[in-house]
Amino acid sequence: MTERYNAAVIGAGYWGPNLARNLRAADDWNLAGICDLDRARAARVAESVGGAPVWTDIDEVLGDPLIDAVAIATPARTHRALVCRALEAGKHVMVEKPLADGREAGETMVALARERGLVLMTDHTYCYTPAVMKIRELIAQGRLGDILYVDSTRINLGLVQSDVDVLWDLAPHDLAILDFVLPGGLPQTTVSALGADPLGTGRACVGFLAMPLPGGGIAHIQVNWLSPTKIRRMVIGGTRSTLVWDDLNPQQRVSVFDRGVDLASHGVEAVRSAQVSYRIGDTWSPALPEREALAGVVAEFAAAIRGRRAPRTDGASGLRVLSVLAAATQSLERHGEPVAVAAPTPVPAAVPALEG
Repeated sequence: MTERYNAAVIGAGYWGPNLARNLRAADDWNLAGICDLDRARAARVAESVGGAPVWTDIDEVLGDPLIDAVAIATPARTHRALVCRALEAGKHVMVEKPLADGREAGETMVALARERGLVLMTDHTYCYTPAVMKIRELIAQGRLGDILYVDSTRINLGLVQSDVDVLWDLAPHDLAILDFVLPGGLPQTTVSALGADPLGTGRACVGFLAMPLPGGGIAHIQVNWLSPTKIRRMVIGGTRSTLVWDDLNPQQRVSVFDRGVDLASHGVEAVRSAQVSYRIGDTWSPALPEREALAGVVAEFAAAIRGRRAPRTDGASGLRVLSVLAAATQSLERHGEPVAVAAPTPVPAAVPALEG
């Protein structure tokens, strides 16, 4: 029999119920209970998954020797304190994106997990969707060729957050995806960001982020809380093919277009002299299974603990995303001036000497 681990969910707000439901359904986990400052809210979540213990005191959770891990779904500003307390109590930790509310906090969390030999996993849920996993596969196989550009749009009529701006709320999804699918992950280059607060909320509600890619390409991310229409689309253009991912189109989430500027027959000089020909080929869509990404997240969390290894979206990947967001914040304050992405503290590729 495969060993089952005991996990408690900390935070019963927006994302906590989803974590509780997937932990309850997983073969690798026993849902040990729900912890929230609001007992009634925690009780509602527990009842929705068939019953589970409820706590309001996190010390009771962390002091329970039968609990192996915690899944934290609380505001970003609380992550540092909660994650560090859990790691110091010997618990493996999965934490909702973003990893923390600042790069320094993320550095502290990653270093502590490494020191204690515990798994620290960032819940970058999109990286576990069949679509994003297929995108990673196609890029790794060279089906797109060299990446020329990425253009991502994530807009909707959304809730203005009380603690973060739109870049910190929505862009972590796109940055985590790029870190997952691009060879070498997120580039350690520069970031330019612009934002606007037309409602006077005190934080940017519309934002644009751009960063150069290796080889002369560029990645651009648009995020917006004020759009009356919801769009979740990413276009990745390569020298061989262009891929379009439309997350709101279940019939055809991923499309690959054999279309683009044909450099192979004419060369760069021809392009410079406007002697350009275009390649018009087939369009195809890979068949993708339909499964809930969060089920893959909790399965990977257990597999990392069992295998004494770093999870696919470990603390280091969360830290790379934080580094870009931190640079974007500085660029925003400087009205779009490019800001260098700080190099995160190096962490080992695998988690050493995991306990349990």
